[in-house]
Amino acid sequence: MKIISWNVNGIRAVERKGDLQGFLETRDPDLFLLQEIKGNREQFSAFLTEHPDYDQYYHSAEKKGYSGTGVWVRKSLDLKDVTFHTNVPHAPNADEGRIAHVSFTHEDKEWDVFSIYFPNGGKSEEAWRDKIVFYDRVLAYMNDLHQQGRHVVVGGDMNVAHTAIDLARSKENDGKIGFHPEERAWVDRVIASGWVDAYRALYPEQEDVYSWWDMVTRARERNVGWRIDYFFLRSELVPQIKKIGYLSDQYGSDHCPISLEITM
Repeated sequence: MKIISWNVNGIRAVERKGDLQGFLETRDPDLFLLQEIKGNREQFSAFLTEHPDYDQYYHSAEKKGYSGTGVWVRKSLDLKDVTFHTNVPHAPNADEGRIAHVSFTHEDKEWDVFSIYFPNGGKSEEAWRDKIVFYDRVLAYMNDLHQQGRHVVVGGDMNVAHTAIDLARSKENDGKIGFHPEERAWVDRVIASGWVDAYRALYPEQEDVYSWWDMVTRARERNVGWRIDYFFLRSELVPQIKKIGYLSDQYGSDHCPISLEITM
C-alpha cells in the first residue's frame, strides 16, 4: 500500500498548473492524503470529484479559500467498510476542515488513516493555545483507537520541526513557532506513547531533508527548509514499512509530498 501525503497549498492551483496530474501519473498512490485544499467540493472540477480511479473525500473549512483536507482512496483496493470521518473528539477549530479520516477493513484488520493539517498557531495567543490543545486531542484519539485494537496511520502537515536536524536554521528559530519547546514536547509525548515518526524510524540521523520551504525567499533553491510533514504509526508496524521518503523533486506547492509504502 502506497500512502502519500501532500500539503498542496490550494488543490485547484496545483491542478491548473498540471502538477497534480503529473504527480498522480508518476507516483500512483493507493491512498492520497491532502492538506490545505483551500476550496469546497462544488468549486472543484470533475477531475477532483469524479476521478475514475479514486473515491475522493473532502473536509472543507467553512471559511472559503482556507485550510481543508482530503483523502483519495483507490477504487481497486480490496477494502471493506470504507467510512469517511471529519473530526477528533473535543478538538478545537472544528470549522476549519483540518481532519480527513478514512476507516476500513483490510484482510480482517481494522485501519484508520488520517490526513491532518495541524494549526500554525501564530495568529494570536488564543490560536497558539488552541494549537497545543489540538495536538493533545489528536494524540488522545490516536491512543484511543490503538487501545481498541485498530491500526492507525496519521499523516499530514504537523507544523512542527521536532529536532535540530529537522530544519536548516535551528539556532535562529529556537523558541519560535514551529520549533517551540511546547510543540516539540508534543512530538516527544507521541513517541513516549509508543508511536514513531516513520521517516526517523528508518533514517534517524539523516540531515538536510525537508518538506517545506519559504517561497518568498526562494529557500527551496538553497534547501533552507523545515521538515514539518510526517507519518506517525505504532512502533510495532515499523517492520512493515517497505519504503519512505520525501519527494523533493515534486513541485506545485511550498511543501513536497511524503510517501510511505507499507504492508497492510
